[in-house]
Parts: sequence; C-alpha cells; structure tokens
Amino acid sequence: MSHSALLDVLKGRKPSRRPVWFMRQAGRYLPEYRETRAKAGSFLKLCYAPELAKEVTLQPLRRYDLDAAIVFADILVVPQAMGLGLAFAEGEGPIVEKITGAERVNALRPLDEADEVRLVCETVRLVKAELPADIALIGFCGAPWTVASYMIGGGGENGREAARVVAAARPDWYAELMDRVIEASATYLVRQIDAGADVVQIFDSWAGDLPGYLQERLVAEPIAAIMEKVRRQRPGVPIIVFARGAGAGHKRIGEITQAECLGMETSMPLGWAREVLSPAHVIQGNLDPLLVEAGGNVLEEGVRLVAGALPRERHIFNLGHGMRPGTPPAHVEQVVKDLRRLDG
Repeated sequence: MSHSALLDVLKGRKPSRRPVWFMRQAGRYLPEYRETRAKAGSFLKLCYAPELAKEVTLQPLRRYDLDAAIVFADILVVPQAMGLGLAFAEGEGPIVEKITGAERVNALRPLDEADEVRLVCETVRLVKAELPADIALIGFCGAPWTVASYMIGGGGENGREAARVVAAARPDWYAELMDRVIEASATYLVRQIDAGADVVQIFDSWAGDLPGYLQERLVAEPIAAIMEKVRRQRPGVPIIVFARGAGAGHKRIGEITQAECLGMETSMPLGWAREVLSPAHVIQGNLDPLLVEAGGNVLEEGVRLVAGALPRERHIFNLGHGMRPGTPPAHVEQVVKDLRRLDG
C-alpha cells in the first residue's frame, strides 16, 4: 500500500521522501488556471463551481511531483456563509460587508446549511475521488484573527488597522464575533474532513500585525479553540497552523495550540525553528516566493539552504507565503527537481 509522505511526516512516521506542496500552488501563474477562471467568469464563481474548482485544484498535480493538493477556495468563504456580503474587485482584492456592532454580529447565521460550505465540500469530494493514495488532500480555513479583521475592516485600505483598534479596545461584541467565527470555522473544517480532507491548515495571514502580547489572546487562543472542537469531533486528523509574521511568537502559538505542524514565513531562521520548535512540531516552509519567481542560481541556493536546515522527517517543504502571480511554471518544476535531487 502506498503511503503519503506528507501524512507520514505529520504522524511521526519515517517518510519515503521529503514532502512538498506550495501555498497558492493553483493560481494565476498557471495558464490553465487563467483559462478555467475565464470559463467560470470570476474568482468567486470559480470557488463555488465544484467541477471547475476541482480542475484547478488538480492542475498543479499534473505538472509537478507534489505530495499534496489543497482544495481551491478562499478564507472568506466563512464570513460569506455567515451572511456577510463579499465581492472581489479586480486588482484590489476582497471587499467584505463590515461589522460595526452587536446587532450585525447577532444577525450572523450558523454554517450548518450554507450553500457556500456545501459547494466547497463538494469540490473536496470530487478532488478526493481522483487523487492517488500517496497524495494527501488539505482542507483549510482562515484563523479567527484574520477573518475578523476582514469582517471589521472590510478588506479595504486601512481595514486591518481599524480591526486592530477594535480588538485592542475589546468591546463586548468583538468577543461574541470571535466566538461565532471560531464555531463556524470548526464546523467548516469538520465538513471538509468528512468530505475527504486528510489534513487541515489554519491560516493567520495577519498574525504579524499584532504586538507580541496580543498574539496569545487574538491568534493562539482562538486557533486553539477551533482545534479543540475539531479534535473532539474528528480525532487523529493532523492540523497545520500558519501564523504568518509571528516571529518568535511561533513558540508560544505552538505551545498553546499543540499543532502537529507550524508553518514558517520566509523571514524565520530555520536553524532556530529546528532547535526550538521541531522537537514538538513538524516545520513547514519557508522558501522565499520571490526566489521562485526569479529562478536561476538564487533559486537553486534557496532550495538547498531550506532543505538543508531541517531533517526530512520533521519538514514539509513549502514557501514562506503564496506563489507570486508572475512566477514562471518552469521555475516551480525546477524547485521540485532540485529538492528531489538533494534528498537523494
């Protein structure tokens, strides 16, 4: 029976090779993705078209020798499924209906019957049915701090700053908002697991916005609350936590969440991660996406340094953030080839 190298690492088994996948491995840098998105009509329509979303999820696996697929969706599925308006302006990113007080928080709906969740989970089922046994399927959600930042700030200019002020002031309705996001996110992850996800990842894109003393309350504890709910309902499913920009705060986040794996942003020294974090957590990351876009000798050296920093039984090779839109697909192929050669 063939084993998933990614699941082997996450479950403490010796892998046959160093697992690799890339954040945003399906996306704008691939011409076949751009064709499929054009067929869908928009990014959001693509997220909620299971057959097309399945196609873009699988596209990178056809090009590259990867160890995981990650379902094509967006972290803002959760606020939209809770009843907030959501739109993506071309070239400007998401625009989310803002929450400014208790009345709108109380009007948020639970995820149980949301069409948005049902459609993403249908994508998960379709992808799982086509994946070979040695390729893991990753489901995901946004972390409460990042999702709440969009819900409060709306996603526009200065939105994140507005959310930080609200979070620091701690109005009663903010605590209620976080509780609802935690509950919805746990439900969403469990639904993805039931549809076929082998692993789930919780993304906190804006953890680095916060001072260290707030990371524990606004990043680590809400993520831990989601994980507790997921683990109680679906024990044994590995969870990856990526609190981008947390720096030395990854240590405390790891202690509070007890995540099987911690993602590392590009700036994190992997020597420190190896000494301080890897005894308790698998490390994921953290090649600079800019080097993949650049290619050549700097890319080759970057792959060598990242792969050399951690033993393969404690490492999932990945980027320190998502693939850049201008990345030549051939450079991604080179990363995988270089990694396989280095790993012997």
